Amino acid sequence: MIDKKLFARLAARIDSYEAAMIDMQCRLTAVPALSPESGGDGEYEKSRLILSLLQGLDFPQVREINAPDDRVSSGMRPNLIVTLPGKNEARMVWILTHMDIVPPGELKFWSRDPYQCYVKEGKLYGRGTEDNQQDLVASIFALKAFLDEGVTPELGLGLALVADEETASDFGLKYLLENPANPFSVSDLILAPDGGNEEGSMIEIAEKSLLWLQVKTIGKQTHGSRPAQGSNAFLAASHLIVKLNELHRIFGDADLLYGPPGSTFQPTKKEANVPNVNTIPGEDVFYLDCRILPRYPLSQVLAEIRKIADNIAKEFSVQIHLTPVHQVEAPPPTPHDASIVLALQEAIRDVYRVEAHPAGIGGGTVAAFFRKQGYPAAVWCRTGDTAHQPDENCRLEDILGNAKVYAHLCLQKGR
Repeated sequence: MIDKKLFARLAARIDSYEAAMIDMQCRLTAVPALSPESGGDGEYEKSRLILSLLQGLDFPQVREINAPDDRVSSGMRPNLIVTLPGKNEARMVWILTHMDIVPPGELKFWSRDPYQCYVKEGKLYGRGTEDNQQDLVASIFALKAFLDEGVTPELGLGLALVADEETASDFGLKYLLENPANPFSVSDLILAPDGGNEEGSMIEIAEKSLLWLQVKTIGKQTHGSRPAQGSNAFLAASHLIVKLNELHRIFGDADLLYGPPGSTFQPTKKEANVPNVNTIPGEDVFYLDCRILPRYPLSQVLAEIRKIADNIAKEFSVQIHLTPVHQVEAPPPTPHDASIVLALQEAIRDVYRVEAHPAGIGGGTVAAFFRKQGYPAAVWCRTGDTAHQPDENCRLEDILGNAKVYAHLCLQKGR
């Protein structure tokens, strides 16, 4: 149980920040933070803006644990750490959010410039407003409420604002966990608010294994009118895409803990081949996004894909190269009765009047990196479902409400 009067003070203070939250969201949206893989220059400029905003809010000193990366002009990928000590010096509540975003995609599907944030009918629109600025901003103002009210939390509050979440986390959370200055402890309550549902009723404790696979087909280029003189790499790749759909049957088990309950294998990105219509391509590249139930080892999945690819290669007289670009074997789930899960359930109940339940998801989150190293992390936020979509947006009520949940976690004395 928490001190209800004290929480009411903090909640009222958080409500008073609405205009400041909108302003911060709009300023952050105007500074894109795209990874080099997405054609960007990283998170440096956005991190400098965040540092200046935190300074203007009279925050404690911010620590930087920056990962070297010679692909970006700054030479590094920034990770910002802010901490507010609590009465219990041995435990912290960590809220981990990310500064990077995904590209806006086709601009014709946006109602306005994706990097110009605007408010409409209680929602903030713009690329990054939901994923992940909604909870980055909420966590900042949750900490500010303690500062402005002069309240020392029961458990310390730590904010980790990381780079590189949208690609592989090599320069973000993975770098932090491997760094001598790693700020996290296995006894801490660790939350990554990078997934959830509109009611706030789902606490993610388990994920599927993740495999992103590049598939390169090499044939022989020739004139479009003389196909017998070549080997059509695009044609072979197209047959392979259709054949790979059989993976849903081969790895056909279901587990109702996850949503969706089965493994998924979807062709996604397609690279350009020849630039003209009347040339048969000698090379074709596409990518496969696989989300696999933990009971199936990734080595088994890759072996099955190799077998299917070899059959297609023989049939169409091509070579097929398979290159994993990202793979994460699912770690053990966070226990249903972990401290962060129980604390979240209490906070969500008090703030949103909702009973939240542990669940698994089909996607992958940074929590997998925590769990792999023995940290019982959870993923939760109340959010819409517009991440990575045109006209991405977040509800103002969710920024305010989620900030209250984070404050509530720090008022609990722990379990």
